[in-house]
Amino acid sequence: MTAGNIFFGQGSLCSCVYDYFTDENRVLKKDPQQDYHLEYAMENSTHTILAFSRELHTCDTNDKSITESTVRIIWAYHHKDMGEAGQNYHGSNRGSKSLRLLNPEKAEISSASLPYFDLTNKDVPIPDKDTTYWCQMFKIPVRHEKHHVTKVEPLIQKGHENLVHHILLYQCSSNLNDSVLDYGHECYHPNMPDSFLMCETVIFAWAIGGEGFTYPPHVGLSIGTAGDPQFVLMEVHYDNPSYIEGLIDNSGLRLIYTPVLRQYDAGVIEAGLWVSLFHNIPPGMPEFVSEGHCTLECLEEALGAERPGGIHVFAVLLHAHLAGRAIRMRHFRNGEEQKLLAYDDEFDFNFQEFQYLKEERTILPGDNLITECHYSTVDRIRMTWGGLSTRNEMCLSYLLYYPRINLTRCASIPDIMEQLQFIGVKEIYRPVRTWPFIIKSPKQYKNLSFMDAMNKFKWSRSEGLSYNELVLKLPVNVRCSKTDNAEWSIQGMTALPPEIERPYKTEPVICSSSSCLCCSILLTLLFVVHVTARTIGNMRPFV
Repeated sequence: MTAGNIFFGQGSLCSCVYDYFTDENRVLKKDPQQDYHLEYAMENSTHTILAFSRELHTCDTNDKSITESTVRIIWAYHHKDMGEAGQNYHGSNRGSKSLRLLNPEKAEISSASLPYFDLTNKDVPIPDKDTTYWCQMFKIPVRHEKHHVTKVEPLIQKGHENLVHHILLYQCSSNLNDSVLDYGHECYHPNMPDSFLMCETVIFAWAIGGEGFTYPPHVGLSIGTAGDPQFVLMEVHYDNPSYIEGLIDNSGLRLIYTPVLRQYDAGVIEAGLWVSLFHNIPPGMPEFVSEGHCTLECLEEALGAERPGGIHVFAVLLHAHLAGRAIRMRHFRNGEEQKLLAYDDEFDFNFQEFQYLKEERTILPGDNLITECHYSTVDRIRMTWGGLSTRNEMCLSYLLYYPRINLTRCASIPDIMEQLQFIGVKEIYRPVRTWPFIIKSPKQYKNLSFMDAMNKFKWSRSEGLSYNELVLKLPVNVRCSKTDNAEWSIQGMTALPPEIERPYKTEPVICSSSSCLCCSILLTLLFVVHVTARTIGNMRPFV
């Protein structure tokens, strides 16, 4: 059931907002409980502006609660007002947009006079296919003197606002050289340059409908010194569902920086499941949960050595691929669960950007962080594997924090042999000489790779549920990495996942309209309408 359809009607006596919902047959019905309230309205020859309010939690079964998760807004309009006969069909005047309505706003600091540099694609030919991921390596131009990046803005070529779907910027190994700058290439392609695989940590993310990212006033992304990013990889997702031919794009990013240094350098930690084939999801599952562990052992060693007083997280990017449905970043201290660090229970792969935290969160030595990812594979008939392709999966959180320490990855890998035992594998060929490795027994899997064996197994939903319960309890291999693939000593050790409550219990919803003033949110929608000369005469301002 979809809830919260807003209809605006202008009559001779009043301007009104109506609360509607749709049933399973997509039939619009007026909600008996009217929860949306018109605050302001204005119309002229080109715009209709509505401001309306609603409680975050209405206790109306026909409404969806408004949370910090992604909200999908669907809009439509007709140039004629709704009459007694009901709404007019919108035709092609419709669209949708994913938003995070409760993402805290950050105060803008004027950057008009600050220097900047642009990272933009150069005449990239967009294939006439639905989806293209294009990767281009760049060298950071500011060298030999420390500066702080204070803001990153999208630069979308005019007319390509619906073509450029998202942009990710990755920090690359400093062991690269200028030879990697020669050309761009399609990402995740068998022939893509090996250097692209040396760029793994996301330092910026933008998605269609999103804005630029502004660092807090006391924090900046350091550039210009030997310990800072020298090379970055920009990944652009082009969405061309109409298979338009001959498109050329020059979109990218603008990084605004300042020589006036801020108090702290920002760092990025990749937490969650190490991207590998050891992360796998059976087919036909309406829900399957994976967990990636930033273990207390890794945080104890890294933070204990470099920042015993802890680090402070101010933004989080939650990342999965097309099967992802929900992601939570859970935080534990001394065995006690803290408030969720970040979450998105309505995850949209095509809307990925850093979430500002309402309050900075301190992470201490010995804490546990768990990235919990929920997937749906009901439309798939083969295993889904961890990997780089969008048809593969990931379960990651990127933490923006300060002050920067030498910890870039805090992740885990589940034990593969116990996973294989679930489907009846008894022995593999040793020593392992091929990848994926080959199974020796039993007979039905003999000489098959472990991927082929997992696909051969006859998965049912009950088998998938049992497998899920097993995987969540398996020992994990700790990944605890420094810059340029150096490792903390804890790397490679085996650890048991902490005993935690599953599933996560959400906080009870308080939906009494009198509970608090802060439970209201004011939404403002701006509709830009192309109006013909014939209809202009019928329009007038109103309040």
